[in-house]
Amino acid sequence: MKILFLFPYPLGSAPSQRFRFEQYLHFLKEKNITYQTQGFLDEKTWQILYKKGHISQKLFGILRGFLRRFFILLRMYQYDFIFIHREASPILYPFFELIIAKIFKKKIIFDFDDAIWLPNTSQENRLVAGIKFHQKTNLICKWAYKISAGNDYLCEYAKKFNQNVILNPTTIDTENLHNPALFQVKKLEKIVIGWTGTHSTIVYLNGIVPILQNLEQKFDFYFLVISNQQPSFQLKSLRYVAWQKETEIPDLMQIDIGIMPLTDDAWAKGKCGFKALQYMALGIPALVSPVGVNQKIVDNGINGFWCSTAEEWLNALTLLLENSELRQNMGKEARKKIERHYSVLANKENFLQLFS
Repeated sequence: MKILFLFPYPLGSAPSQRFRFEQYLHFLKEKNITYQTQGFLDEKTWQILYKKGHISQKLFGILRGFLRRFFILLRMYQYDFIFIHREASPILYPFFELIIAKIFKKKIIFDFDDAIWLPNTSQENRLVAGIKFHQKTNLICKWAYKISAGNDYLCEYAKKFNQNVILNPTTIDTENLHNPALFQVKKLEKIVIGWTGTHSTIVYLNGIVPILQNLEQKFDFYFLVISNQQPSFQLKSLRYVAWQKETEIPDLMQIDIGIMPLTDDAWAKGKCGFKALQYMALGIPALVSPVGVNQKIVDNGINGFWCSTAEEWLNALTLLLENSELRQNMGKEARKKIERHYSVLANKENFLQLFS
């Protein structure tokens, strides 16, 4: 058996790819299954993609991506399965998926972990927003042999177009990566409330800032933001760390209380709880908005808290800031939950059945 993996970004660069399929690739080798990978964007384009300007370089990078996809079509006969994460190309009609499914008649495994059928335009992607074809998700679902969706909400959407849908949650490698036993970290001198995410999700912190300002009047703590872009808001407690793959786990291990606020809308319901999974895998209690899969990942009062209102956020943060034993006990329960239900090992066979 030979599998071709098609995905948007360079291998090893984007969290969505790393935690959806990349960490399973060695299992394919163990089964003597061969595979090839191809990102749409190359490393050079990826490095400037979310930076201001560089318009011509971005356009040439996208053109190179289309050329790579065209040439891989010439070798399509070699593969038994085509695993497509999110989309084969970021803009225009899904011509590549159509050709793969209808002309080459290959078995497409279509994987997605966001409500990607919804427009989600930001300042950084406005260049291509006008020529994105959001209806492509529906079409690819129809053409796919199997669909791998990251949560129940996404599964229900996919089933409108194709009944062969498998719930394949985003998972954590609790042995080789998110494993506190592998790292020696010197903790900061204060309790750390922390958040990690990209520039596109930092907006979810806006509602938390007044709560943190309130807490600053009573407690001495750090609010750690780990991101690819520094936040614009000001807090006395704020500490910013630029996200780096090499220091990702030690940086996260500085956090004592992890937060994941969301707005209750269709886009947020499509999210797969990745921040909560990361915190919990490292033995950190997670405070989350009870939106979508967050209610399934976090057991309220056991390994974290659900926080819907400003008062609930304030009370939960206060309780954990004041009680170190509760933080530790919740953290232990959080780690157990991930190992049992959201670890790579727990989901290994589920992933491999996609190719049967």
